Amino acid sequence: MTMRVLIADKFGGNGVDALRAAGCDVVLDPGLNGQALRDAIVKTLCRILVVRSTEVTADMLQAGNTLCLVVRAGAGVNTIDVTAASQRAILVANCPGKNAIAVAELTFALILGLDRRVCENVVDLRNGRWNKREYAAARGLKGRTLGVVGLGRIGEAVVRRALAFEMDVVAWSRSLTDERAEALEIVRCESPADVAAKCDILTLHLAATPDTDGIIDADVVGRLHRGSYVINTARSEVMDYEALARAVKEKDLRVGLDVFPDEPSEGQAPFTDPILDAGGIVYGTHHIGASTDQAQQAIAAETVRIVTHYVHTGHVANCVNLRARSPARYVAVVRHRNRPGVLAHVLGVISHAGVNVEEMENVICEDTQGACAQIKLDKPLEKELLDKIERGNEHVWGVSFVEVGT
Repeated sequence: MTMRVLIADKFGGNGVDALRAAGCDVVLDPGLNGQALRDAIVKTLCRILVVRSTEVTADMLQAGNTLCLVVRAGAGVNTIDVTAASQRAILVANCPGKNAIAVAELTFALILGLDRRVCENVVDLRNGRWNKREYAAARGLKGRTLGVVGLGRIGEAVVRRALAFEMDVVAWSRSLTDERAEALEIVRCESPADVAAKCDILTLHLAATPDTDGIIDADVVGRLHRGSYVINTARSEVMDYEALARAVKEKDLRVGLDVFPDEPSEGQAPFTDPILDAGGIVYGTHHIGASTDQAQQAIAAETVRIVTHYVHTGHVANCVNLRARSPARYVAVVRHRNRPGVLAHVLGVISHAGVNVEEMENVICEDTQGACAQIKLDKPLEKELLDKIERGNEHVWGVSFVEVGT
């Protein structure tokens, strides 16, 4: 059966041609969302769904019986109901790090734009006003302290650029150790609040997860020095925008945002947000952090790699909803001749004993008829069951059993 792939968003590079060259039946419909996407999942009988910013809901995931894999052609998976996918045994993968340089570049575009007040310069010139006296008073970046919250690939790319601007860098991340901080030539902080208290410019590079929801709250914003800059090119969910709007006036903050609560799902639509009316110097871009040709080509290539690897091996690279460690404590190893019915016999014995198979892999030996099945179980197998497996089929050569612990 041909692997049918439904692509419900724009897909850069030569990704579609590469998927077809790999033997996939590709349905490209970049305008799909909502009920139309749900209907397309059912109608196309797709086994793989590829999306970028389109929301994938529980209702969509439950609509058909063929969907096996959802690939987010981007870094995060917050637009996909991963819990609902797991409940339907649908795997979810993403393309981490492929947009890191693009987002880091936009981060510094916003920092430099705020510092030199580029937008106001342009507006005044276009309106026929020359105002060098006002705009010549820039602070500059050299020697100032950049505070980075989140040190994944994007955060690291931002750090490298900050050091090139001869800035000092302080940072916090749950995974940041003193050794890694030393290697990156930065100072490790104990918390986001600690970063805010020590920096001149705060930039956020966190994924949206339950642990990061609202992590940059009123307390963190309150630690910022007067006149600080705040940049968010990550996710709106990680920051309290109401607290930020208040601080813009109270602390004379300058703010650069690429992400907003309640962004339109369409590419073009009316939009407003209270933070844009907070007064002061607030810059905004249209959630374009990853939207460079280079980033989209890299993401498309990674998506193709994930899909083709799955087609050829059944394994999903960058899968985000696999259990980190199997709960199984016991493993039965069955060496056998690769013939029909052998594994059915083995699994039948195990099933009738009331033992559940947690995971299983059957590998074929090269240039032979031999195969080896490793079957992870939730309960031990008694010796009589092992004997039953070994003696019950002429193609079973041997059975061993081991307890792997917790």
